[in-house]
Amino acid sequence: MSGTIETLSAKLASDVLEIQDAIGQERLYVEVGDVLAAASQSLEEAFLTEVRVRLAERKARDFLDQRIKDVTAKLQG
Repeated sequence: MSGTIETLSAKLASDVLEIQDAIGQERLYVEVGDVLAAASQSLEEAFLTEVRVRLAERKARDFLDQRIKDVTAKLQG
């Protein structure tokens, strides 16, 4: 069962974040989480974890990309 929950939550998180980015609604995932909470607490928790991990990775990657740009500019300038 946990494999099913992980698979579904990963796919749903991916889809929600894609739509969220496209429409510019930064908290769409919270609304989807609320819908899930009414049906399955296990899936809600897995989904929210997936979303948070993906959002955290984005922030870390943005930070790293900026650092690389800064270092490159410093070395070239």
